[in-house]
Amino acid sequence: MLILSANDIQQIYTMRDAIEADKKALKAYTEGQCSVPLRSHFRLQHGQTLIMPAHIKNTDICGLKIVSIFPDNPKLGKPSVPAQVFILEPQTGEVCAIIDGTYLTQLRTGAVQGAATELLAKKHCINAVLIGTGGQAASQLEAMLTVRQLKNVAVYGLNKSKAQQFIYDMNKRFAHFGANIYYSDNLDEDIAQADIITTVTTSNQTTFNGECVKAGTHINGIGSYTPEMHEIPPNIVEQAAIKVLDTKEGVFSEAGDIIDPINNGMVRPDQFIELGELILNEQRGRQNEDQITLFKSVGTAVLDVYVGYDIYCKAKAMNIGTYI
Repeated sequence: MLILSANDIQQIYTMRDAIEADKKALKAYTEGQCSVPLRSHFRLQHGQTLIMPAHIKNTDICGLKIVSIFPDNPKLGKPSVPAQVFILEPQTGEVCAIIDGTYLTQLRTGAVQGAATELLAKKHCINAVLIGTGGQAASQLEAMLTVRQLKNVAVYGLNKSKAQQFIYDMNKRFAHFGANIYYSDNLDEDIAQADIITTVTTSNQTTFNGECVKAGTHINGIGSYTPEMHEIPPNIVEQAAIKVLDTKEGVFSEAGDIIDPINNGMVRPDQFIELGELILNEQRGRQNEDQITLFKSVGTAVLDVYVGYDIYCKAKAMNIGTYI
């Protein structure tokens, strides 16, 4: 069995690798090749644990993610949201890899946004806005920089000092992209200039003013994942010419910023398509430079398991990781 840490993955697996793997995973999902049972949810004495299995039938890739939310863990010097991804060997059914699930989740979540942005955003994008500076933010930024040659990225977070530290770190980490990453002191102004907007928060209120969004902008809603959370302004959900979801089943049951506009009669479920449908037929994407496009994701274990298996195969071939 191979144990793979975040450092192991970073040595061998790029954001571009993850984007391509996510595309294949969601294509298989839309084609009906995936079995994704409902996640099991256990409330424990000091926190809660979720177990999320998935099986990609046409490749026989199978595995599961275990993620826990234990708020007091930092007092013990441990992460509050530990996660691991377990991959099964298709030939024997044995657990062949245990992978750092926290980093893998960040990577595949950034990559699914990168896949959507690559397919939906205008070809020539200059300005982007990133809202949120939490654990998912770095991979979201990397994905945007990977798929478009951006010149400016405005970053906004409620905690300005935390956001400025994030910006300092990201300017060093992603200097090779050549983009100017800066703090947004006037979010409305930066939104009005943005070609791409990515919001990755757990906010119960919309994170930007939809009235400021210009024609032709592509918007990613990545952070909210419960019916109470609302990142995307309802008018943007209504106005978007192309509305794309990672999975209809997940978004229609979990994402408040999509559920509410549907319940309020602003949009209909049949106006949305899955990213896998767009991958299968890119003609369903942007038709002109003026269309506002929208992508909403809540995640699926299919991404964790497919990307995890891809990482395992590459690590095994390159003799990376620790065998036990």
